[in-house]
Amino acid sequence: MTAIKHALQRDIFTPNDERLLSIVNVCKAGKKKKNCFLCATVTTERPVQVKVVKVKKSDKGDFYKRQIAWTLRDLAVVDAKDAIKENPEFDLHFEKIYKWVASSTAEKNAFISCIWKLNQRYLRKKIDFVNVSSQLLEELPKVTEESVPSGENQSVTGGDEEAVDEYQELNAREEQDIEIMMEGCEYAISNAEAFAERLSRELQVLDGANIQSIMASEKQVNILMKLLDDALKEVDQIELKLSSYEEMLQSVKEQMDQISESNHLIHLSNTNNVKLLSEIEFLVNHLDLAKGHIKALQEGDLASSRGIEACTNAADALLQCMNVALRPGHDMLLAVKQQQQRFSDLREHFARRLASHLNNVFVQQGHDQSSTLAQHSVELTLPNHHPFHRDLLRYAKLMEWLKSTDYGKYEGLTKNYMDYLSRLYEREIKDFFEVAKIKMTGTTKESKKFGLHGSSGKLTGSTSSLNKLSVQSSGNRRSQSSSLLDMGNMSASDLDVADRTKFDKIFEQVLSELEPLCLAEQDFISKFFKLQQHQSIPGTMTEAEDLDGGTSSRQHNSGTPLPVSSEKDMIRQMMIKIFRCIEPELNNLIALGDKIDSFNSLYMLVKMSHHVWTAQNVDPASFLSTTLGNVLVTVKRNFDKCISNQIRQMEEVKISKKSKVGILPFVAEFEEFAGLAESIFKNAERRGDLDKAYTKLIRGVFVNVEKVANESQKTPRDVVMMENFHHIFATLSRLKISCLEAEKKEAKQKYTDHLQSYVIYSLGQPLEKLNHFFEGVEARVAQGIREEEVSYQLAFNKQELRKVIKEYPGKEVKKGLDNLYKKVDKHLCEEENLLQVVWHSMQDEFIRQYKHFEGLIARCYPGSGVTMEFTIQDILDYCSSIAQSH
Repeated sequence: MTAIKHALQRDIFTPNDERLLSIVNVCKAGKKKKNCFLCATVTTERPVQVKVVKVKKSDKGDFYKRQIAWTLRDLAVVDAKDAIKENPEFDLHFEKIYKWVASSTAEKNAFISCIWKLNQRYLRKKIDFVNVSSQLLEELPKVTEESVPSGENQSVTGGDEEAVDEYQELNAREEQDIEIMMEGCEYAISNAEAFAERLSRELQVLDGANIQSIMASEKQVNILMKLLDDALKEVDQIELKLSSYEEMLQSVKEQMDQISESNHLIHLSNTNNVKLLSEIEFLVNHLDLAKGHIKALQEGDLASSRGIEACTNAADALLQCMNVALRPGHDMLLAVKQQQQRFSDLREHFARRLASHLNNVFVQQGHDQSSTLAQHSVELTLPNHHPFHRDLLRYAKLMEWLKSTDYGKYEGLTKNYMDYLSRLYEREIKDFFEVAKIKMTGTTKESKKFGLHGSSGKLTGSTSSLNKLSVQSSGNRRSQSSSLLDMGNMSASDLDVADRTKFDKIFEQVLSELEPLCLAEQDFISKFFKLQQHQSIPGTMTEAEDLDGGTSSRQHNSGTPLPVSSEKDMIRQMMIKIFRCIEPELNNLIALGDKIDSFNSLYMLVKMSHHVWTAQNVDPASFLSTTLGNVLVTVKRNFDKCISNQIRQMEEVKISKKSKVGILPFVAEFEEFAGLAESIFKNAERRGDLDKAYTKLIRGVFVNVEKVANESQKTPRDVVMMENFHHIFATLSRLKISCLEAEKKEAKQKYTDHLQSYVIYSLGQPLEKLNHFFEGVEARVAQGIREEEVSYQLAFNKQELRKVIKEYPGKEVKKGLDNLYKKVDKHLCEEENLLQVVWHSMQDEFIRQYKHFEGLIARCYPGSGVTMEFTIQDILDYCSSIAQSH
């Protein structure tokens, strides 16, 4: 290690004027063992700089290179990891933590001790030595310059510092003197004692010469002392003159101090005057309201556009004056207090004038709009409020000023506006809905059926009368087994398509009139009352406050608004107050439409869904979106009730015992419902509701068709099932309803199965004995008798076969088929037109049986020569002739 230390000193540190004091061989903790050296060094020039240098062996040779250096001032913590056990690991905390592992614990301890001593001598810096043994941190003796002679205060205690002071390089002059002396005493190399003796003799000679020189200079010293005494006398005289000068200057100094103090006071006065002028100019510029503005606030015309503009500018100027940020102390000035009081009085006076004027405008608007109601009473339109909104919007900036300066009056205007407008809109909307109801029901005579009476055609007691009508309708449906719907809940076949189209147009017009009315009013409220529609911000009213004009705990005279969840909520509450009659009127109109025709709920569901979707795209939380959403729930309930009523009517259907069944009424009703629904719900948003209703209805139709077929006495069960499921299959195939594809396949399967069943059952009757005979033959074969041995059975021999065949000559077969055709014709209904289909199926089945019988004869009676008395061609001719004759 010593050789490495000398090599590092020579190659790296000496060229940089540095001395190496301590070295430790280390590698980084947790990584591959790449050794390097940490060196503690000091510079040879003052001020001394202490560094920790990392030295690494070069990869290209055996020489060392300097990699990185840190100053000792940057070292914050030295962590030795363990103060008791031997542990070669330690950490140095510079700008980051460096973790090292020394080659030995002794090297680590020596290096840390050197760092500690260097810190104590050169830096006296607070370096934390953590987990370091106290033996390594021995305190250095505190040596001061006063306690030691000059030249000795740089001594170092401790092994490394002593080594620093012991080694002193010679300067150039010293080296030259020594060389000269060595040249004059060449023998000194071989005889050191003789050389030392010579030096001693020369030193004695020099000491003697010095003593003689001192003794020879005593006379000169006396002369020098005398000169010094004369100099002291001259100094005393100069001091006396300086004292007199000082007394003279003292008076001048006092005068100059007075002049300086006077100048300071003058400067201070000027500064104060400038500041005072600045404050006065600030107050005058910011707290002065023009006379024109004052006059506008006191007497300005709030009815004309020019007067409104002047009042608006004056109000803004007043607000700026009142909102000036006064500097400290301004509010204590009497003039400022008086001016602020004047501004407050102006604000109160103008706020009262503005509130009174706007209240009068609200009242006048109610009267003006009432005069225009007559012209809208016969038309299905709502009055236009745009002119009123346009006139009021001229006051929007004044309302914003009132909101920020006197919230109490602003809130009072808000409530008065809601009160006046709610009564006005209530009259307009009720008249509008009365016209719509009259147009829906037609003439006055027809209107009386649905609760409309009186000479003016107004609807009274609509809700109660419709409820009574619903109860009566239910009772009539139970009492009349032949009809599905009564007058109170008419079926689709009872009303003309034009009536439904008219209802659809009226309902659409009602929604189309209400939507722009609500949107225009909401937009006006937002602009006039300065409320944000699409941004949730701290508001000025709480939701718990009574917007209907109830008692409020707000301190209006304070003029400071209380917080609410958002101004958007305030707009919605105002709209609810103003248009509180829309939702009940819409519900009454929906109830009336449902009573006129239950299928009207389909039109209403589609129209209402579209308008709700449109409103939610604009603003999902708006009054219009919420109200239409609530009404849509009612429409959806009516639609569900319509579906439930149809299913209930299916279950209550009673068939006649004396006439054939044919197409069941609820099957035809489903066809009409599906056709109407498909035309209404084309491209509709609520298609899913219709698909669910389809599923419920078709299940009810399937179940009740089978129920009626089982109960039928006049018409065979297979015929009822075949005809009705054929009708259902044809309806679903024509309408192509995607959600009922499975039911369409099921209907086709049921139709096919029951057609086959009916054909097989019917064909067993014309050749009954022949059928019984061959059933017996098949039974013997099934028991194990061979087919060619069946003819040896007594009951099934050739004679018995010929006897049975003779009973069915061609004439008898044709007669039997003719009777079968007539019977089938009696079973089938005319509207479904399945007679030829069934007859063709019977022909095919008869031919199949004929071939089956011939096959049995050929196998069981081979070589007997027994054949049927008619051929397949005869069967085709018989069937064709019978069909043509009928």
